[in-house]
Amino acid sequence: MEGVPRPNRRRPEPPSRGVLGRGVDRTVTGPDGSWVVRPLRGDTSEKTYRCPGCAQDIPPGRAHVVVWPSRGTFSPGDGVSERRHWHTSCFDARGRRGPR
Repeated sequence: MEGVPRPNRRRPEPPSRGVLGRGVDRTVTGPDGSWVVRPLRGDTSEKTYRCPGCAQDIPPGRAHVVVWPSRGTFSPGDGVSERRHWHTSCFDARGRRGPR
């Protein structure tokens, strides 16, 4: 089949990533307020954190989310002292059981 042009196929673009290969921040609003949620892949985590939803450890290497109150604007360093590391499922279930 010489002379027949091959269709151009675009490679799928990798998912958009935030700072340092982390997931993209999103804002979640619920009865408990508005929160900025940043997913972290397990390979970027180097410390053990305590999940406020279940009071269990989040070991290094486990994917989870970092959450802080949304103030409507963002500048680097906003909410650093208010950031909490949650298991993703615990944050999603926070309305049903609340922090411990």
